Amino acid sequence: MSWTSDSQPSGASHTSDETGVVYVGYRQRGRAIVEKYPGREPLTPDRSLKLADHSPSGFEWGYRGSGPAQLALALLLDYTDDEDVALAEYMAFKDEVVSRLECSGPKQRWRLTGHEIDTALRETVDESVAPTVK
Repeated sequence: MSWTSDSQPSGASHTSDETGVVYVGYRQRGRAIVEKYPGREPLTPDRSLKLADHSPSGFEWGYRGSGPAQLALALLLDYTDDEDVALAEYMAFKDEVVSRLECSGPKQRWRLTGHEIDTALRETVDESVAPTVK
């Protein structure tokens, strides 16, 4: 799976997968911004901070730290709308997906579809109970 490119031109529809949900991340004046399409709704850490306070200063991606943990939790909480699922799966999701996100392409953005999130969740849920130490 590719977690790195936004192949959509500016202004194009970002709803190409079956779920109709696409998250796009980019930097604006050095600040990490994440938007949810359709609707170009901003994704903020506010709701996820009530469950786990990893990074009150905001989201990050591309490594395995506190900012990516907050983003992973926020993405899963927003996408699934299920606190139990989000809390159970966000650390594996951070390691497998968020830590690998890169801003690339001419627009310097990453793009993550609902289908890719579903696939990543299936892969992490199907793993054994005792995770492998990396």
